[in-house]
Amino acid sequence: MKEYQRIVVKVGTSTLTHETGKTNIRRMAQLCAVLADLHNAGRDVVLVTSGAIGVGVGKLGLSEKPQDIPGRQAAACVGQTELMFMYDKFFSEYGQKIGQLLVTKSDFENSERRQNLSNAFSQLFAFGAIPIVNENDSVATEEIVYGDNDSLSAIVAVLTGADLLVILTDTDGLFDKNPHENADARLIPVVETITPETMALCGGAGTARGTGGMLTKVHAAKTATERGIPVVVMNGSDPQALYRVLDGDSIGTLFLGK
Repeated sequence: MKEYQRIVVKVGTSTLTHETGKTNIRRMAQLCAVLADLHNAGRDVVLVTSGAIGVGVGKLGLSEKPQDIPGRQAAACVGQTELMFMYDKFFSEYGQKIGQLLVTKSDFENSERRQNLSNAFSQLFAFGAIPIVNENDSVATEEIVYGDNDSLSAIVAVLTGADLLVILTDTDGLFDKNPHENADARLIPVVETITPETMALCGGAGTARGTGGMLTKVHAAKTATERGIPVVVMNGSDPQALYRVLDGDSIGTLFLGK
Protein backbone atom coordinates (compact mmCIF):
# COMPACT_ATOMS: atom_id res chain seq x y z
CA MET A 1 0.00 0.00 0.00
CA LYS A 2 2.99 2.30 0.34
CA GLU A 3 2.99 2.56 -3.44
CA TYR A 4 -0.68 3.54 -3.75
CA GLN A 5 -0.88 7.01 -5.28
CA ARG A 6 -4.61 7.71 -5.47
CA ILE A 7 -6.76 7.18 -2.40
CA VAL A 8 -10.48 7.74 -1.84
CA VAL A 9 -11.48 8.21 1.81
CA LYS A 10 -15.11 8.12 2.84
CA VAL A 11 -16.22 9.50 6.20
CA GLY A 12 -19.69 9.00 7.63
CA THR A 13 -21.97 11.17 9.68
CA SER A 14 -21.46 9.10 12.83
CA THR A 15 -17.71 9.73 12.57
CA LEU A 16 -18.09 13.48 12.00
CA THR A 17 -20.55 14.18 14.81
CA HIS A 18 -20.88 13.64 18.55
CA GLU A 19 -23.77 11.76 20.14
CA THR A 20 -25.35 15.18 20.63
CA GLY A 21 -25.54 15.59 16.87
CA LYS A 22 -23.09 18.50 16.93
CA THR A 23 -19.93 18.44 14.83
CA ASN A 24 -16.96 16.56 16.26
CA ILE A 25 -14.51 19.40 15.62
CA ARG A 26 -11.44 17.63 16.98
CA ARG A 27 -11.92 14.55 14.79
CA MET A 28 -12.70 16.61 11.72
CA ALA A 29 -9.56 18.68 12.25
CA GLN A 30 -7.45 15.53 12.67
CA LEU A 31 -8.85 14.00 9.50
CA CYS A 32 -8.09 17.11 7.47
CA ALA A 33 -4.54 17.21 8.86
CA VAL A 34 -3.88 13.59 7.86
CA LEU A 35 -5.35 13.99 4.37
CA ALA A 36 -3.40 17.20 3.79
CA ASP A 37 -0.23 15.41 4.87
CA LEU A 38 -0.89 12.47 2.56
CA HIS A 39 -1.41 14.95 -0.25
CA ASN A 40 1.84 16.69 0.63
CA ALA A 41 3.56 13.32 0.34
CA GLY A 42 2.57 13.21 -3.33
CA ARG A 43 -0.66 11.25 -3.24
CA ASP A 44 -3.93 12.20 -4.92
CA VAL A 45 -6.65 12.25 -2.27
CA VAL A 46 -10.43 12.33 -2.67
CA LEU A 47 -12.69 12.84 0.35
CA VAL A 48 -16.25 11.53 0.09
CA THR A 49 -18.12 13.01 3.02
CA SER A 50 -21.51 12.45 4.55
CA GLY A 51 -22.79 14.73 7.25
CA ALA A 52 -24.78 17.49 5.56
CA ILE A 53 -28.07 16.44 7.13
CA GLY A 54 -26.49 15.59 10.50
CA VAL A 55 -24.57 18.87 10.70
CA GLY A 56 -27.67 20.75 9.56
CA VAL A 57 -29.72 19.17 12.35
CA GLY A 58 -27.17 20.40 14.87
CA LYS A 59 -26.89 23.83 13.28
CA LEU A 60 -30.66 24.26 13.32
CA GLY A 61 -30.89 23.10 16.93
CA LEU A 62 -33.30 20.27 16.09
CA SER A 63 -33.74 17.48 18.63
CA GLU A 64 -33.58 14.78 15.95
CA LYS A 65 -33.23 14.22 12.22
CA PRO A 66 -36.45 15.23 10.40
CA GLN A 67 -38.56 12.25 9.43
CA ASP A 68 -39.97 13.83 6.27
CA ILE A 69 -37.98 14.29 3.08
CA PRO A 70 -38.48 18.10 2.77
CA GLY A 71 -37.22 18.47 6.34
CA ARG A 72 -34.11 16.45 5.54
CA GLN A 73 -33.57 18.41 2.34
CA ALA A 74 -33.72 21.68 4.28
CA ALA A 75 -31.34 20.32 6.94
CA ALA A 76 -28.94 19.27 4.18
CA CYS A 77 -29.03 22.77 2.65
CA VAL A 78 -28.05 24.32 5.98
CA GLY A 79 -25.58 21.60 6.88
CA GLN A 80 -23.71 21.52 3.57
CA THR A 81 -22.66 25.17 3.84
CA GLU A 82 -21.41 24.61 7.39
CA LEU A 83 -19.65 21.39 6.40
CA MET A 84 -17.72 22.98 3.56
CA PHE A 85 -16.92 26.07 5.62
CA MET A 86 -15.28 23.84 8.21
CA TYR A 87 -13.42 21.72 5.65
CA ASP A 88 -12.12 24.86 3.97
CA LYS A 89 -11.03 26.31 7.32
CA PHE A 90 -9.17 23.18 8.43
CA PHE A 91 -7.53 22.42 5.08
CA SER A 92 -6.53 26.07 4.65
CA GLU A 93 -4.52 25.83 7.87
CA TYR A 94 -2.19 23.49 5.96
CA GLY A 95 -2.20 25.52 2.75
CA GLN A 96 -4.36 22.90 1.07
CA LYS A 97 -6.83 23.75 -1.71
CA ILE A 98 -10.15 21.92 -1.91
CA GLY A 99 -12.97 21.71 -4.45
CA GLN A 100 -16.60 20.74 -3.85
CA LEU A 101 -18.55 18.32 -6.03
CA LEU A 102 -22.22 17.73 -5.22
CA VAL A 103 -23.53 14.84 -7.26
CA THR A 104 -26.56 12.65 -7.78
CA LYS A 105 -26.99 9.12 -9.03
CA SER A 106 -28.06 10.39 -12.45
CA ASP A 107 -24.73 12.20 -12.86
CA PHE A 108 -23.03 8.81 -13.08
CA GLU A 109 -25.74 7.16 -15.16
CA ASN A 110 -25.64 9.79 -17.90
CA SER A 111 -22.54 9.24 -20.06
CA GLU A 112 -21.98 12.93 -20.85
CA ARG A 113 -22.31 14.07 -17.25
CA ARG A 114 -20.16 11.17 -16.09
CA GLN A 115 -17.43 12.28 -18.49
CA ASN A 116 -17.78 15.85 -17.25
CA LEU A 117 -17.29 14.61 -13.70
CA SER A 118 -14.24 12.62 -14.73
CA ASN A 119 -12.79 15.71 -16.41
CA ALA A 120 -13.41 17.79 -13.29
CA PHE A 121 -11.65 15.26 -11.07
CA SER A 122 -8.68 15.10 -13.44
CA GLN A 123 -8.30 18.87 -13.49
CA LEU A 124 -8.64 19.15 -9.72
CA PHE A 125 -5.81 16.63 -9.37
CA ALA A 126 -3.75 18.61 -11.89
CA PHE A 127 -4.37 21.81 -9.92
CA GLY A 128 -3.24 20.11 -6.72
CA ALA A 129 -6.64 20.32 -5.04
CA ILE A 130 -8.44 17.74 -2.93
CA PRO A 131 -11.94 17.00 -4.31
CA ILE A 132 -14.59 16.81 -1.59
CA VAL A 133 -17.63 14.88 -2.77
CA ASN A 134 -21.11 14.61 -1.30
CA GLU A 135 -24.45 13.60 -2.64
CA ASN A 136 -26.67 16.55 -3.44
CA ASP A 137 -29.11 15.77 -0.65
CA SER A 138 -31.27 18.79 -1.43
CA VAL A 139 -32.43 17.13 -4.67
CA ALA A 140 -31.29 13.48 -4.51
CA THR A 141 -34.21 12.28 -2.43
CA GLU A 142 -33.73 8.60 -3.28
CA GLU A 143 -30.32 8.69 -1.59
CA ILE A 144 -31.80 10.39 1.48
CA VAL A 145 -34.33 7.59 1.82
CA TYR A 146 -32.30 4.54 0.90
CA GLY A 147 -28.63 4.95 1.60
CA ASP A 148 -25.51 6.66 2.65
CA ASN A 149 -22.42 7.71 0.72
CA ASP A 150 -20.80 4.29 0.90
CA SER A 151 -21.92 3.34 -2.60
CA LEU A 152 -20.97 6.79 -3.86
CA SER A 153 -17.43 6.37 -2.55
CA ALA A 154 -17.04 3.12 -4.49
CA ILE A 155 -18.36 4.69 -7.68
CA VAL A 156 -15.98 7.63 -7.23
CA ALA A 157 -13.08 5.23 -6.64
CA VAL A 158 -13.87 3.46 -9.90
CA LEU A 159 -14.39 6.69 -11.84
CA THR A 160 -11.09 8.19 -10.67
CA GLY A 161 -9.06 4.99 -11.05
CA ALA A 162 -8.19 4.91 -7.35
CA ASP A 163 -5.67 2.47 -5.91
CA LEU A 164 -7.48 2.18 -2.59
CA LEU A 165 -10.82 3.01 -0.97
CA VAL A 166 -10.92 3.56 2.80
CA ILE A 167 -14.31 3.74 4.51
CA LEU A 168 -14.20 5.31 7.97
CA THR A 169 -17.05 4.30 10.25
CA ASP A 170 -17.94 3.89 13.94
CA THR A 171 -17.02 0.19 14.16
CA ASP A 172 -13.67 -1.57 13.81
CA GLY A 173 -14.67 -3.45 10.65
CA LEU A 174 -16.63 -6.58 9.74
CA PHE A 175 -17.13 -9.10 12.57
CA ASP A 176 -18.12 -12.75 12.48
CA LYS A 177 -21.17 -11.82 14.58
CA ASN A 178 -22.75 -8.67 15.98
CA PRO A 179 -20.15 -7.21 18.39
CA HIS A 180 -22.82 -5.18 20.20
CA GLU A 181 -24.66 -8.36 21.18
CA ASN A 182 -21.84 -10.91 21.39
CA ALA A 183 -18.79 -10.35 23.59
CA ASP A 184 -16.89 -13.10 21.74
CA ALA A 185 -17.38 -11.50 18.29
CA ARG A 186 -14.14 -11.53 16.31
CA LEU A 187 -12.97 -9.02 13.75
CA ILE A 188 -12.45 -10.45 10.27
CA PRO A 189 -9.13 -8.94 9.12
CA VAL A 190 -9.28 -9.99 5.45
CA VAL A 191 -12.13 -10.87 3.09
CA GLU A 192 -10.84 -12.39 -0.13
CA THR A 193 -14.21 -12.77 -1.85
CA ILE A 194 -17.54 -11.21 -0.92
CA THR A 195 -20.15 -13.97 -0.81
CA PRO A 196 -23.79 -14.18 0.32
CA GLU A 197 -22.41 -15.48 3.62
CA THR A 198 -20.36 -12.29 3.93
CA MET A 199 -23.47 -10.20 3.37
CA ALA A 200 -25.33 -12.19 6.03
CA LEU A 201 -22.82 -11.02 8.64
CA CYS A 202 -23.63 -7.35 8.08
CA GLY A 203 -26.72 -6.89 10.22
CA GLY A 204 -29.09 -3.96 9.86
CA ALA A 205 -28.88 -0.20 9.55
CA GLY A 206 -26.39 2.09 11.21
CA THR A 207 -26.78 4.72 13.89
CA ALA A 208 -29.57 7.24 14.26
CA ARG A 209 -27.23 9.98 13.02
CA GLY A 210 -26.12 8.06 9.93
CA THR A 211 -28.11 6.10 7.37
CA GLY A 212 -25.65 3.37 6.46
CA GLY A 213 -24.53 0.34 8.38
CA MET A 214 -22.13 -2.46 7.52
CA LEU A 215 -24.32 -3.81 4.73
CA THR A 216 -23.94 -0.66 2.59
CA LYS A 217 -20.19 -0.72 3.22
CA VAL A 218 -19.84 -4.30 2.06
CA HIS A 219 -21.95 -3.52 -1.02
CA ALA A 220 -19.56 -0.64 -1.71
CA ALA A 221 -16.59 -2.95 -1.21
CA LYS A 222 -18.10 -5.37 -3.72
CA THR A 223 -18.45 -2.59 -6.32
CA ALA A 224 -14.85 -1.49 -5.85
CA THR A 225 -13.18 -4.89 -5.57
CA GLU A 226 -14.90 -6.12 -8.71
CA ARG A 227 -12.93 -3.39 -10.49
CA GLY A 228 -9.68 -4.36 -8.80
CA ILE A 229 -9.73 -1.70 -6.06
CA PRO A 230 -9.06 -2.98 -2.52
CA VAL A 231 -11.19 -1.56 0.27
CA VAL A 232 -10.46 -1.04 3.97
CA VAL A 233 -13.38 -0.57 6.36
CA MET A 234 -12.07 0.78 9.66
CA ASN A 235 -12.92 2.79 12.73
CA GLY A 236 -12.69 6.52 12.04
CA SER A 237 -12.23 7.57 15.67
CA ASP A 238 -8.46 7.95 15.11
CA PRO A 239 -7.80 9.41 11.64
CA GLN A 240 -4.04 8.96 12.16
CA ALA A 241 -4.58 5.22 11.79
CA LEU A 242 -4.72 5.96 8.04
CA TYR A 243 -0.92 6.19 8.16
CA ARG A 244 -0.75 2.65 9.54
CA VAL A 245 -3.07 1.36 6.82
CA LEU A 246 -0.80 2.81 4.14
CA ASP A 247 2.22 1.32 5.92
CA GLY A 248 0.63 -2.09 5.45
CA ASP A 249 -0.56 -2.70 9.02
CA SER A 250 -3.69 -4.77 9.53
CA ILE A 251 -6.34 -2.23 10.51
CA GLY A 252 -10.06 -2.92 10.23
CA THR A 253 -11.20 -5.27 7.50
CA LEU A 254 -9.41 -5.43 4.15
CA PHE A 255 -11.52 -6.49 1.17
CA LEU A 256 -9.13 -7.64 -1.52
CA GLY A 257 -9.41 -6.40 -5.10
CA LYS A 258 -9.26 -8.98 -7.86
